Amino acid sequence: MESASVAAGAHTADDHDHHGPPEAHQSSRIDRQTLGILLFIITEAMLFGAFFASYFFLRVVANEGSWPPEPFELPVAVAFVNTLILVSSSFTMHWALESIRAGNKRGLQMGLVTTLLLGGTFLFIQLNEYIHVGFSARDDAFGSIFYGLTGLHGAHVFVGLTLLAIATTRAFRGHFGSDAKDHLGVEVPGIYWHFVDVMWIIVFTTVYIL
Repeated sequence: MESASVAAGAHTADDHDHHGPPEAHQSSRIDRQTLGILLFIITEAMLFGAFFASYFFLRVVANEGSWPPEPFELPVAVAFVNTLILVSSSFTMHWALESIRAGNKRGLQMGLVTTLLLGGTFLFIQLNEYIHVGFSARDDAFGSIFYGLTGLHGAHVFVGLTLLAIATTRAFRGHFGSDAKDHLGVEVPGIYWHFVDVMWIIVFTTVYIL
């Protein structure tokens, strides 16, 4: 009887010390960083959705038979090469993550550096395209939506490169390990980078191909 009272007292003390909702079961837990980036990506997808809605609305309103309308011309071949570059960076990002999961820190470093170089090349080519494309964001509604949609993606690439630069710096300082919690700093930027790549495939297909 006395032991039961002691146990009950200890349980009451534990309940008193615990604040907030009960801890989630281990099987239902997700890292806060991973959950945060996934929720952020959902909001970003909605932002892109608004731009795509504006783009297709413009196409329906224009309805002149040809797209893009005269006299706009888009460098499809250059954009296609740029797409291959960015898609390749997803594979190198995956290589980096799988390397650190296997405890291969050298592979992690090489994968991140290669991803940075490919992402930087993509951004450089896009900026060069803006210089030589022959129209600006002030030229008709098409110019505005073209620069708005591709520029929005370019801004996301820049943010992704910033995150990758931080991860690369940490990788060369030996901050990451093979344990799941020890490489979240690689996995979270990797999730964001894959999102950026997928969004570009959609942007490229919508703006340059359809």
